[in-house]
Amino acid sequence: MNSIGEGGTHMKRKYDQCFNRWFAEKFLKGDSSRDPCTDLFKRYQQCLQKAIKEKEILIEGLEFMGHGRDKPESSS
Repeated sequence: MNSIGEGGTHMKRKYDQCFNRWFAEKFLKGDSSRDPCTDLFKRYQQCLQKAIKEKEILIEGLEFMGHGRDKPESSS
């Protein structure tokens, strides 16, 4: 899957490859040492943030989404 930003697709692929390799070759075999892909992820995250701003994508309310988090109660 491509990234939302044109420049981010290459960075996303590099991160995905790095993470998948670490996950399969280290983590699943019991080595829970530091994820070596953290720097790639941070750079990819910066590309995403730039694309979100450029495309004026509204992301308000996304902070409540995720595993184990409750949605805020509506005021209706």
